[in-house]
Amino acid sequence: MNDFPTIDQVHDMLDKIATEIPAEFFDNLNEGVVLLEEYKIHPESRSSDTLYTMGEYCRSVTGRNIKIYYGSFKNIYREISYDALYENLKHTLLHEFTHHLESLAGERGLEFQDHTDMKKYIDRS
Repeated sequence: MNDFPTIDQVHDMLDKIATEIPAEFFDNLNEGVVLLEEYKIHPESRSSDTLYTMGEYCRSVTGRNIKIYYGSFKNIYREISYDALYENLKHTLLHEFTHHLESLAGERGLEFQDHTDMKKYIDRS
């Protein structure tokens, strides 16, 4: 791929991925899946090894949503093929859906795994 897909093309990819996800997964996700144009750098990121946030599951007084950061994908995967980008988007979206489902069930297994992975990142030289 020469040019990274536009935000509209990535939105279409996410729509296609969403059709592969069981409808029940969307229960209580009242604010849906949101594709944001910006990138997000993780607060623990080091300048020598930038850690981008690709997506996040959010809960607030207004509801629950999944945010996907188009700019983060664009910064990391500028030279990736369409199929590989699709798979990375799918992986990220399913990861965030797992957070959503665990939240509804009162579980925190993936959250603990994310903390373990962050510790590995921080401990790298």
